Amino acid sequence: MTEILEPREVPLGGLRAMSVRRSLPQRQRSLIGAWCFLDHYGPDRVDETGGMMVAPHPHIGLQTVSWLFGGMVEHRDSIGTHALVRPGELNLMTAGRGVSHSEVSTDQTTELHGVQLWVALPAAYRDVEPAFAHYAPPVVHGQGWDVQVFVGSMLGSESPLEMFSPLVAAEMILDGDASLQPDVEDGFEYGVLVDFGLVRVNGEEVKQHQLAYVAPGEGLLIEAADLSHVLVIGGRPLGEEIVMWWNFVGRDHDEIVGAREDWMAQITDNDGTVTDSSQIHDGRFGIVTDDHLPPVPAPALPNARLKPR
Repeated sequence: MTEILEPREVPLGGLRAMSVRRSLPQRQRSLIGAWCFLDHYGPDRVDETGGMMVAPHPHIGLQTVSWLFGGMVEHRDSIGTHALVRPGELNLMTAGRGVSHSEVSTDQTTELHGVQLWVALPAAYRDVEPAFAHYAPPVVHGQGWDVQVFVGSMLGSESPLEMFSPLVAAEMILDGDASLQPDVEDGFEYGVLVDFGLVRVNGEEVKQHQLAYVAPGEGLLIEAADLSHVLVIGGRPLGEEIVMWWNFVGRDHDEIVGAREDWMAQITDNDGTVTDSSQIHDGRFGIVTDDHLPPVPAPALPNARLKPR
């Protein structure tokens, strides 16, 4: 049976915080395949929301998947990357053992619209070297639909970028009364996020901003009642417990504590004061190249030990 998940509103930070709709993780569902995080935002007028201004911050144990529907975002990271995230083009950053980066909407952007996803790295690969890759997938056309497959393979289109577990992700536009039934991979579970329009997933109605979950072993039939824009993600269940806190994905409480300590040691003076961008110490997470925003301090850890999910 298809499960319908409602997002929750989350501010990205600051007094004029851009609000995002967080569909993963949720209490009832932490992952879809190895997809462990899904933020859906916009369309937002940058002059009203302030746009995206995410200062340098760290990651471990995951890959970030940045995919825009509209607008542009400037990406900088501590392995020397300076790149633009453009609509219909994938930016993939592998954090591995540790990386830091920033994301800021460009001055030319008037409206921002897209998704930010994270992939949990399997335990055997969680300490790989940080890396960055870019891919502009072709548009696959069908009867009443257009699709871009940016992770994995579907509908005869395959992304060349390296992932560390079996996954798929695709953006789809369907005309009214169009339907699409892609072949499903053996053992995959899927999520279908509706950006706009009204669709049915395996017969269940899915409204705007909802995420439909499809369990392994079921088919995947997407039917549009009117012009619809959806995101499909999927993958083989990770089969591992993870501990996810702030921007870190680890396997136990102590691993997260260690990552937090390493980040705070990089961005604070001897008295514990957070430094400006020019005074960040080099270390596990590196220094974001040519970024002048002050780094983001880690929040306080909870009193209780972090539990795996």
